Amino acid sequence: MNKPNTLEKGISEITGVFTDPIIVYPSGGWEDTLPDWIKSAITIERLIECMKSNKGMEPTGSDAEALAYMYPASLAHPLDHDWTKIYLYLGYKEMARHRQVEVTDDIKVESLDDGQMRDLNRLKAWIYDQRIKVRLDKGRAERRQNNEEAEERRKAEQPALFTF
Repeated sequence: MNKPNTLEKGISEITGVFTDPIIVYPSGGWEDTLPDWIKSAITIERLIECMKSNKGMEPTGSDAEALAYMYPASLAHPLDHDWTKIYLYLGYKEMARHRQVEVTDDIKVESLDDGQMRDLNRLKAWIYDQRIKVRLDKGRAERRQNNEEAEERRKAEQPALFTF
């Protein structure tokens, strides 16, 4: 009995790679300025994370998603030392991975300490949870609407003298 649920979850995860929203910090406008290359990177990295979770690893958000979340946050508010290092680390890693531009040595961050890595992993887990929540809420709303429409059709088609 677990197989259908596992298959359904797998299909939902693959579909989510392409259809889930990009979770960004609500900054009051900066979230609309997310560069296109990050959006493409998110799709690619979501596929990679999906494959990892199919092999038994804990599902999580990607580095590109974390960078996309932090991008408007960094424009809306000053980041403290740790989050600045995390942001620069993600920026360097994603720029190198997706060959956008060369990162200069004065802002290049190639590693994080344990506490910063824990914060980053918590952020990625939270982003993943938010994506799943949005997907499930959307699915519930669609099912509710479909049920209401089916009930309306049934009432319209049913003769007024009989109750079924």
